[in-house]
Amino acid sequence: MRTEVPLTTRRLQQIEHILKQRQHIRVTELSEQLGVSEPTIRRDLKKLEAIGRVHREHGGASAPTSTTTEPPILQRVTENIEEKRRIGRLAASLIQDGETIFLGSGTTTLEVAHHLHDKKNLTVITNALNIAHQLAGNENITLIITGGVIRHSELSMIGHIVEQTLRELRADKAIISMRAVSLQDGLTNVDPLETNTDRVIIQCARQVILVADHHKFDKVATGVVAPITSVHTIVTDDQTPPTTIQHLRDLDIEVYQA
Repeated sequence: MRTEVPLTTRRLQQIEHILKQRQHIRVTELSEQLGVSEPTIRRDLKKLEAIGRVHREHGGASAPTSTTTEPPILQRVTENIEEKRRIGRLAASLIQDGETIFLGSGTTTLEVAHHLHDKKNLTVITNALNIAHQLAGNENITLIITGGVIRHSELSMIGHIVEQTLRELRADKAIISMRAVSLQDGLTNVDPLETNTDRVIIQCARQVILVADHHKFDKVATGVVAPITSVHTIVTDDQTPPTTIQHLRDLDIEVYQA
C-alpha cells in the first residue's frame, strides 16, 4: 500500500527542486508558482534553512553551494589574482612592526607575504613552504617554520607535529585563508587533517584575520573548522555583496574591502 506524501513535505521538495534549477528565487515567485501565501513560503524556507538545504536571503532564497574538491595551489595561484593582490596589500597594512604573526597556507596569504618586505622586527610563524621560501631572505623577519607532514597539493604542513608546535607558541595575529565561508556554517575546509590543524591555528593567536575574495562566501566544504564568530577581522574585495558585509558587521566582525 502506497503511503501518501504529506502536502507540506511535497511543497518543500518542490522548493528544493526549483532552487536546484534556478539557484535563486524570490518569495513572491514561489508563492505564485506553488499557490500558497508568502508567510507559508517563508515558514517553508525557514524549515529548509534549518537543515541546510537553502540559504535564506532578503526577499527570497538561494541554493547552498557545496564545495567538495579543491584544485592544487599551483593551479589556483593565478585565479582572481588582482583581487588577491589588493587583499594581500591591505591585510599586510594591518600588521605592525614588532608583532608576531602566524601566516597560513593559501594563495591569498602568499600575497600577504609579498607585502611584508618593509616591516621591521617581525616574527612570522608559518606552515606553508611557499611562504617560508618567500620570507626566508628577509633579514627583518624572524621566521619560524612549524614542520609537519607535507600536503603536496597545498605546499603546506599539517598534522600532529604542526599542532604540537603551535600549542607552544603564541601570536598577536593569525592571518588565515579558508576554502569556504558561510554565515550559517562558519569556516569550512576540504581536507580532514588540514581542518584539525586549522582549529589549532585559530587558537594560537589573540586576533584572527581571514583573507578571502568574494568567491569564498556562501559556500560550504566538508570539514567544519570554527564558527564565523571565531574571526575578528575579514579582508575581502569590493565584489563581496553588501548584504554579506552587513551581516558580518552585525556579528561585530571588522570588515575591510580592498
